[in-house]
Amino acid sequence: MNKREGSALTGLKVVWLKEMQDYAGNIRMIVLMLLIVLTAGASMYVAAQTLRTYVGEDSFMLLNLFTIGKDPIPSFLSFISFLVPLTGIALGFDAINSEYQNRTLGRILSQPIYRDVLLFGKAFGAVSAMAVMLLALWLLVIGCAMFFLGVPPSGEQIARAMAFYVVTLLYSLLWYMVGMAASIMFRQSAVSALLAIALWLFFMIFWPMIAQLLAYALGGGDSFTTAKLEVVLGRVSPYRLYVESALAILNPSTRSLGIVLFSQLQGAIMGSALPFGQSMLLIWPHLTAFLATIILLFSLAYVLFQRKEIRM
Repeated sequence: MNKREGSALTGLKVVWLKEMQDYAGNIRMIVLMLLIVLTAGASMYVAAQTLRTYVGEDSFMLLNLFTIGKDPIPSFLSFISFLVPLTGIALGFDAINSEYQNRTLGRILSQPIYRDVLLFGKAFGAVSAMAVMLLALWLLVIGCAMFFLGVPPSGEQIARAMAFYVVTLLYSLLWYMVGMAASIMFRQSAVSALLAIALWLFFMIFWPMIAQLLAYALGGGDSFTTAKLEVVLGRVSPYRLYVESALAILNPSTRSLGIVLFSQLQGAIMGSALPFGQSMLLIWPHLTAFLATIILLFSLAYVLFQRKEIRM
């Protein structure tokens, strides 16, 4: 077996910088950024107008900008949970098969760049692009909070907003990995895009209904068992995990994300806010599930790409 020559990460910086340059001038990225900013800006404006009458009455005013909506405009969280997966899929569905179609993959790998370095570089480039985009959006939210409400955010509000930022970035990375794996499985970009979007629609729309039916069938007529099964099965969906994580972070009074018994509420002050650390412990299983799924999807993409035949 031939051994690798030089560092295993040779060329990683080159691939990363090339991906960043492509995303910076990509019309697809510009359109997605404008779409997210316009829709999120509308929801933030409505939320700020609603919260103006409550200034001074809520110690977590900034966080409410993410969750408050008013008909017909949904909340910022609703927009983000819908658009972030599409952004990840849009960046990843042709990450590899576009190189096949342009006949550039063989030229790239003929350089001192290994296949796994190419995958790592493309993933790092996509993560960096999405991180910059989401960070700009988060700074816009904080700026709007100070401009419209006239109230500076507290340290805990900033910490919770940044935790929400990290969870959203993991959520977008998960769907980017779905798109990348699909782009390796199929040579046609249209087919990989359709597969990734079909998976997103399945877990967002159809899986909650399937989970409810399965929980009812397996519950044996016991309402408590059925409710617990519905929660467990529902969390198979990344959308459910993301929404629960976001609500636990943005709503400090959230004390549980599952079925709660009356005996568990003894001694609890209803409506009181949990400390930031306790809220993070509440969503720790969700973060672990996100990381495990991302690693699993990247491993699948890695194995598939290593087995692909590449012709010059």
